[in-house]
Amino acid sequence: MRFMILVKATKESETEARPTDFVEETLIAAMATYHEELAKAGMLLDASGLKPSSKGWRITYSGDKRSVVDGPFTETKELVAGYTLIQAKSREEALEWTKRFPNPAGEGKECEIEVRELWELEDFGSSESVDRFRGLELGKKS
Repeated sequence: MRFMILVKATKESETEARPTDFVEETLIAAMATYHEELAKAGMLLDASGLKPSSKGWRITYSGDKRSVVDGPFTETKELVAGYTLIQAKSREEALEWTKRFPNPAGEGKECEIEVRELWELEDFGSSESVDRFRGLELGKKS
């Protein structure tokens, strides 16, 4: 089972500043330790921070039309600032690990992370289209 730990954006993470300008060294150290422990447990699949929404865009669909909306986006609480992708044997194991996730805003501050289980291809049954997804070599150029 794969789970994505979503770190919610803050006013600071939405600025143009580098994370080291607003994140204390103790938090960076705590995150490094946590992710090292995940890696040692064989659970860490990926982790990264996201640049501010001012560097991104959204695609809006209306019927067969697509519109591009450039960032920044105003509702910080709705934005994601980073993620950690883990592999766990069960929801309970994932929950135990995510309760150990360091507070992304710094100890003692208000913050929230969200954890979501990923759909696996096995959840969709078998079909020609699903089999096409199974055959993809992700991350490789064709």
